[in-house]
Parts: sequence; C-alpha cells; structure tokens
Amino acid sequence: MKFIFKISLLILAAIVFVVILLFGYRDITLETLMSKYGRSPSSFIAIDGMNVHYRDEGSSVLDSIPIVLIHGTGSSLHTFNGWVAELKDNYRVLRMDLPAYGLTGPFRKGDYSMQSYVNFIHAFLSAKGIDRCILGGNSLGGGIAWNFALDYPDMVHKLILIDASGYAIKAQSTPLAFTIAQTPIINKLFTFITPRFIARKSVENVYADKSKVTEVLVDRYFELTLRKGNRQAFIDKLTAPKGQSRSKEIKRITQKTLVLWGEEDALIPMEAAYKFNAQLPNNKLVILKGLGHVPMEENPKKSILPLLSFLQENDSLYQQ
Repeated sequence: MKFIFKISLLILAAIVFVVILLFGYRDITLETLMSKYGRSPSSFIAIDGMNVHYRDEGSSVLDSIPIVLIHGTGSSLHTFNGWVAELKDNYRVLRMDLPAYGLTGPFRKGDYSMQSYVNFIHAFLSAKGIDRCILGGNSLGGGIAWNFALDYPDMVHKLILIDASGYAIKAQSTPLAFTIAQTPIINKLFTFITPRFIARKSVENVYADKSKVTEVLVDRYFELTLRKGNRQAFIDKLTAPKGQSRSKEIKRITQKTLVLWGEEDALIPMEAAYKFNAQLPNNKLVILKGLGHVPMEENPKKSILPLLSFLQENDSLYQQ
C-alpha cells in the first residue's frame, strides 16, 4: 500500500511538473512590455502611487471638449486603437490603462470597488487639467463612465456607453478567464499557471466573428496579463465585493447619451441595452448587427459611424 501511495505521489508530482513546464509563465518585465506596447504616443503619469499608462492624441485646437475612453475588464487602452485612428484628426482623444490591467498594474491599496475606479478617473482627469469631457466606456469602462456621471455631472458633457455594465443580467456565455478567476483554489494557480489558450478562448468569447481573433490580438491580451501583479489583480477585481448597485439612479443622468451595443454580445446581452434605453432620459440606442461585446475593437469602421453622428449632433435632447 505504501508503495502504491509513493508511486501515486510521484505520478502527481510529474503531472504538476509537466503542467508548470508547459503552462507556467513568469511575469514579463515592465521594460519588455513597454518596448512593445508603450511606445509613442504612450505616456505615463503618477496617480495615487501608480505610474499610469495613457495616450493623449489628436487636436486640442479643433475641439475644446476632449473625448475620454475607458476600456473593460482584462483589456487595455489598445482596444480603442481603431476608433482613435479615425477620431484623432478632428478630436482630442485620451485613454488609459485602468489599474489592474495593461501597463498600469494593480491599485496600490488593492481596492477594486466601483467607487475606487470612479475616484481614479477623477484623479486622472484632474492631473491632465480636464474639467469637462465626453466620457465613454466599454463593459466595466461603461459602468465606470455612468457612475462617474452620477458623481461628477458637471464634468461630463456627453456620455458613450458601449456594452456597458450596470444591470444584474445573467451572461449567456462568460470568458474562460473570468470563470477561472472566480473559482476558489483554481484561481490561486492562475497567478503562475496561465495557458495562452485561456486568453484566446476569452477573446473569442467576446467576438461575434471568431476569425477576427488574430495571433497578434491574442498576444496582446496574453502578454499584458503577465505584467507583474496583473494576474493577482485580475482575480482580486473579479472576486471583490460587488457593493450596492446604483442602477436605480441611472434615470438621474441627463447628459446626452449614446448607448451602443453589439447584437451578438453574450457577456452582457441586449436586455441591458434596452434597460439603459428605458432609464436614461436623453439617449439614443444603436444596435450593431453581427458584432459582439467589444464592437469598437471587433469592427472599428462599422461601430464608429454612429459615434461620429453622435459627436456631430447639437445638444438638443433626443426624443424618446
């Protein structure tokens, strides 16, 4: 019996060794990541003890009110690359890596509450000398944007909600990385055993057209996950207490709002889009056929068309 037990332990140890050998990844140094993902026009700014990665592009002369874009969970400022390429000739556009993601890294105090993110955006805008902006966000970024509009209404000229979080609606399908990060014990292994295929499956989950999930795209998501502290921060964010929802306050947001949604979004289904449309007193809902949870990344040219119309409209109220 002891012999069998020893053999079993040896087999288990061998399996663990092979798994670590094949799927265990060390952190990638910040210097290495910066050389690939933090080149010009990237800049860094000190906020609350963090060296925050951001990009400030376009014309500050042609448009006095800048556009500020906030990415979602597990993503980075690069998710808006396609949009910014179209916008920067006529608008000033800012975007940043939120704490826990991209090159910015974890919150210094480990507080991943919605209020902490709202406070972060306020600190970022203050550091950049911006007292009024057009604020937009995707997924988590959209949730941060509308919560910010509630707390600092005078700082938000217009609002852009792209497949935004905010309502308690069950996902039809959840990215594999999200599921792992929220599973006790297994999520502990995720901090050093992080198979690349998890990144691929997770990105495919939020795209309607899987053929658009390229190796370069997967590399970006995967490699930025390996920035020091990001894997633990990813877990900490997804397992943080949810806090009390402010969805009942959404009806207080009076800013002109574009609600932009991918028809094939399985993470935050269109039911949420209709709720925003019903609750926001001054909004326009645009459903993007054939696109998923990150329409601005999956098809920038198609998804930016309603945004351009929205930006060019005057400030009269939408008619519901």
